[in-house]
Amino acid sequence: MSRRDPLWWAIRLLRPRLPRLALAVTLGALSLGSALALAGVAAWLITRAWQMPPVLDLSVAVVAVRALGISRGVFGYCERLASHDVALDAATTARVRLYRTLADAPADDVVRVPSGELLSRFGASVDEVSDVLVRAVLPIAVAGVLSIAAVSVLAVISPVAALTLLVGLVIAGVLAPWLSARAATATEAVAARHHTERDAAALLALAHAPELRVNGRLDNVIAEAVRRQRDWGNAADRAAKPAAFAAAAPTAAIGATVLATVVIAMTVAPSVAATTLAILLLLPLSAFEATAALPAAAVALTRARIAARGLAAMVAPDAEVRARPPCAPLKIDTGARIAVVGPSGSGKTTLLLATAEAYGIPTAAGYFAEDAHVFDTTVRDNLLVARGDVTDAEATAALQRVGLGPWLDELPDGLATVLVGGAAALSAGQRRRLLLARAVVSRFPIVLLDEPTEHLDVTDGPRMLIDLLTPGALFSADRAVVVATHHLPEGLDCLTVSTAAGEYPRPG
Repeated sequence: MSRRDPLWWAIRLLRPRLPRLALAVTLGALSLGSALALAGVAAWLITRAWQMPPVLDLSVAVVAVRALGISRGVFGYCERLASHDVALDAATTARVRLYRTLADAPADDVVRVPSGELLSRFGASVDEVSDVLVRAVLPIAVAGVLSIAAVSVLAVISPVAALTLLVGLVIAGVLAPWLSARAATATEAVAARHHTERDAAALLALAHAPELRVNGRLDNVIAEAVRRQRDWGNAADRAAKPAAFAAAAPTAAIGATVLATVVIAMTVAPSVAATTLAILLLLPLSAFEATAALPAAAVALTRARIAARGLAAMVAPDAEVRARPPCAPLKIDTGARIAVVGPSGSGKTTLLLATAEAYGIPTAAGYFAEDAHVFDTTVRDNLLVARGDVTDAEATAALQRVGLGPWLDELPDGLATVLVGGAAALSAGQRRRLLLARAVVSRFPIVLLDEPTEHLDVTDGPRMLIDLLTPGALFSADRAVVVATHHLPEGLDCLTVSTAAGEYPRPG
């Protein structure tokens, strides 16, 4: 594995306890080794019993069969306990290290990641990465140990048979997993490409259905979404073709190996004992059991690599972001109204964060992100996070000032109504207004608002911007307000800072 491989970074992030991982591998090898030994002993016992020897000659083999049958289940259970202990411990370690990395990172590196993406990566992505220990590393190690053992035992009986088994194991344990990984990679790439196109077409129809219907274009937009969904399905089918070959390869390898072993057994039968011949015929079937989990292991490796790449990008921004010149904070006078205008990615958030850091968070300046979290609790509690001593009267007044008065009146329990699911209980516009109400009830002398009118309609958005940038409208005249936005309504009188083409202020 190359040190540039995201999995190498993931392993260093997980820091699995090697003694525990070695114990899990040992228990897994003992479990499947019991199955392998059981096949050999059972083959010997069946053949020897056919020869009708004294019963006492079979007693040891009978006991061994029972012991191996029991030990396989016991070792398998212990292996599961040990492997899951390693994975859960590694996942905890990874999350702690990621939290500490983000806590020590510049605020701009963290805020640039949407909160939903941040939560998904810390949840699903860390799980994908930690699962690689149980679903990939452990099966690969166990399969390697058992394959070597099976080939070695068979080599004592017949080197040709051992070579035949080795070829079959390579097909089932290397070629099939490689094809599975290739299919998984292609499927993920197809999904990433077509998923965005399909969603863009569907959201266009959902968000602008009335306008599109008036213009006579709604049916065409819906048809385009359906076409993109169909294209996605066709592309996914094409990408999954290697997976079909991967599924067939192990079965073909087993069949070819068994047939070849039968032919080899026929040639060596005159010079080999019947019991040994039986072991030669039955042992390869059990040997392939170790490779059965390897295609899934290859898929787990691929998904873990993709998840690790996403986590690494989150905590280690690319060189372009790191190389961006530092941004000087805005100079803000008491009661100032400043609009920071520019397209997405032009540095508006960077400028606001530099300003917040310069004036001091959370004492003098309050930064309110566009994707701040809405908690699965009451409306009142969602405002108390901005100021712990907010009264019900102040909370109600703030909600009315941002345009949520009618919404509040319709709630069954008013401020005590629980927003079940957090942001899911609100429309996009209501969520924006609720986040804005937090800023209103806060007591920061400087309020920094990042895209506060995003997702408001074409009428309410400009009106809200006017209220935000007009002294005494939403915020008292003695509080300074800085708003980052894509555009401003015409005729608005306020200081404007443009970040177009990255032209935000520089130090010095």
